[in-house]
Amino acid sequence: MTIPFPFTAVVGQDDLRLALLLNAVSPAVGGVLVRGEKGTAKSTAVRALSALLPEVPVVPGCRFSCDPASPDPGCPDGPHETGGGVERPARMVELPVGASEDRLVGALDIERALSEGVKAFEPGLLADAHRGILYVDEVNLLHDHLVDLLLDAAAMGASYVEREGVSVRHAARFLLVGTMNPEEGELRPQLLDRFGLTVEVAASREPDQRVEVVRRRLAYDDDPTAFAARWAEDEAEVRARIVAARELLPSVRLGDGALRQIAATCAAFEVDGMRADIVMARTATALAAWAGRTDVLAEDVRQAALLALPHRRRRNPFDAPGLDEDKLDETLEEFGGSEDDDPDPDPGPDGPGGGGGQPDPGEGPEGGDTGARPEAGEGGQPQPSGGGEQSAVRASEPFRAKVLSVPGIGEGVAGRRSRARTEHGRTTGARRPQGALTKLHLAATVQAAAPHQRARGRSGPGLVVRRDDLRQATREGREGNLVLFVVDASGSMAARQRMSAVKGAVLSLLLDAYQRRDKVGLVTFRGTGADVALPPTSSVDAAAARLESLPTGGRTPLAAGLLRAHDVLRVERLRDPARRPLVVVVTDGRATGGPEPVALAGRAARLFAADGVASVVVDCESGPVRLGLAGQLAGELGGTAVTLDELRADSIAGLVKDVQRRAA
Repeated sequence: MTIPFPFTAVVGQDDLRLALLLNAVSPAVGGVLVRGEKGTAKSTAVRALSALLPEVPVVPGCRFSCDPASPDPGCPDGPHETGGGVERPARMVELPVGASEDRLVGALDIERALSEGVKAFEPGLLADAHRGILYVDEVNLLHDHLVDLLLDAAAMGASYVEREGVSVRHAARFLLVGTMNPEEGELRPQLLDRFGLTVEVAASREPDQRVEVVRRRLAYDDDPTAFAARWAEDEAEVRARIVAARELLPSVRLGDGALRQIAATCAAFEVDGMRADIVMARTATALAAWAGRTDVLAEDVRQAALLALPHRRRRNPFDAPGLDEDKLDETLEEFGGSEDDDPDPDPGPDGPGGGGGQPDPGEGPEGGDTGARPEAGEGGQPQPSGGGEQSAVRASEPFRAKVLSVPGIGEGVAGRRSRARTEHGRTTGARRPQGALTKLHLAATVQAAAPHQRARGRSGPGLVVRRDDLRQATREGREGNLVLFVVDASGSMAARQRMSAVKGAVLSLLLDAYQRRDKVGLVTFRGTGADVALPPTSSVDAAAARLESLPTGGRTPLAAGLLRAHDVLRVERLRDPARRPLVVVVTDGRATGGPEPVALAGRAARLFAADGVASVVVDCESGPVRLGLAGQLAGELGGTAVTLDELRADSIAGLVKDVQRRAA
């Protein structure tokens, strides 16, 4: 058996360790979402926590880990008699990113249910994780329907499997821990809200601390047994403290003053609903129990807010997470009431108010990066003096963009843009199963079996169903696409007001991509060539940041931009062949620079048409005299053209054009 890295040997990451321990003390807190870059001990800390949890008494032979003191009356393996249990270590169950729905919730043998009338159920990971830890690495990359099932089970404490009238329910109470790298994409806000706490982690920038991380990791890799033995005493102390805090938890008093501070804080940060208030109350109570106290103090409320609110406060998708700690302190002071709480509950090393809220250099990105970095072209990379270089301009206010989609039906990852054959969605037909049957089409199965009943000896009521009769339901839903932006940043587009509108349009499309679970990429062209400003990624935040600092000026190498985009798609097709691309070219259609720039751009555009790549040209041409070059480019690409005004979902021109298209 693999010896986990000791929890107490993790260097730094105080917030991460505290959040995990609070959930160990009080699972009702609701789990924790750990956000951070790769290599920051996220997975190591989670795996180490399982070794600290007390052993769990279970009913012998029960696949659903029923508690012998109070067995689940509805357990599929029951009924169980009270008492007579055995103890086993608490489990940590990992949910792989590519797991199926059956692997998560369990599977019913539909063939036996129909032909034999028995309820044969194979438990899934939710049953395995009952009374333990369910760990989901890269939770932001899970399909949405799996995340919905996962969080519903976490909220209700039970898992339900229902198919064609056959229903199974079992208890599923577990500590839910998810980790994610924000650069690979975000969770939807309504799913973020279902995690009790959130923690931002980052690698330390302090050399001494980094040295200690490497030293301990090398020692563990050389001899895990000896390394674990060195930390055994510390591990035992933490394990005993968890047990003591659990016993103390029912005695902790949450006074009216603390409740008022919790309510005022949630209102001040404009969080939706009441879940934040409840989670803060449970977290503050767990903090008091962890500290060995029976009263919740203002310092507990403050720490609870820092853990429970950052992912719930109202913010735009591209805003940095975190709380305004000055605002938090003002709110707590204003609604402090008359209780004898510490007026300055979180003094820094320099005494009350020390540090002024400034983060340590080794702390995470929260507060460490104000976003005030030099813009490209203004002290970043040098540009030729004669190229008509302009500094980057800010994007105009984003708007709700009309839906751009890929025609046809795909089979890519679940999303919200283009039509696709999926495991979830509306039923559109039936087929013979290819492999395991997952979604039974009952009517088609009955139709296939009905003509053979006499030959099978059936003369009375009922139906004899054989395996060859079973039919798989085919379903249609939505998929996420790769939206590759090809943005003209040349001198023909460089008027500041005009480029601001262009950036605002692209930012609007990025917001749309964020909501529809797309991957995005960004290719820009100007001067003498084209650059991949952002390789295809699930992080629209990164795309927005690159767009904001995009400089403009110089000639218009349209062909170079298209050829570079074509290369990006060729490579991405090898990596992710099921994800269909949508190319959005943002330009006025002009092509200058190099020999025969217009003819070369046309030949480059026809490569996309030959590959059948869906494309849209956002026509940025303005002024009283228009050449219509963007429309010609759309024709060469085999796509469509829309103006900046038509790109708005609520634009009159866009509505008229849609009506005309439907009428034709």
